[in-house]
Amino acid sequence: MTCGSRAYSFSAPWGNLFVSRGWRGWSGGGFGAFGPLGAKRRFFEPGEVRLAILSLLADGPKHGYELIKQLEARSGGLYRASAGTVYPTLQLLEDESLIVSETSDGKRVYRITDEGRAELEREAETVDEIWSRAGRWNEWSEWLGPQAVAIAGPLAHVVKAAFKALHEAGDSPHKQDKVRDILERARKDLEEAMRTKRADRKE
Repeated sequence: MTCGSRAYSFSAPWGNLFVSRGWRGWSGGGFGAFGPLGAKRRFFEPGEVRLAILSLLADGPKHGYELIKQLEARSGGLYRASAGTVYPTLQLLEDESLIVSETSDGKRVYRITDEGRAELEREAETVDEIWSRAGRWNEWSEWLGPQAVAIAGPLAHVVKAAFKALHEAGDSPHKQDKVRDILERARKDLEEAMRTKRADRKE
């Protein structure tokens, strides 16, 4: 959040929130979807599954199930690739001559081709963003289980209210600091609740 000339940012699975004057700006995704807590923000944008799979194959040959598990692992379990997504994408990559496949021990194994490596070089920036985003999701995965859905609505409302209050505060440092103080108290209350719960468990 911006207070006077100050600006604040934090990293989230759906992108880095950077709040400057005018209190808006998501790098890596729209705020409205609220990342994994919302339905609008997808882990992969159109065309990115293709590049992600190609990137994983650049590390060595793999069969389809290995790719499914690696995609899940790279997101901290927050993205679960389906066979209905992975296998058609593999077929597309093979049709484009970016990978080849062969049967080994009863399993179809996929390998990247020189054309596939050249495609990764051309799309290096996009590939870097894919795995950077995956890293952010992985960092948050410990805290974003199914129970997180219970607070998705209230959390979105709190954030919206905070941004609206900051906007109404204008250039007044006193009013801006008041918004920050409210949020800081809420954070400390939540942390205290966690400490109390841990203490109860030990008794």
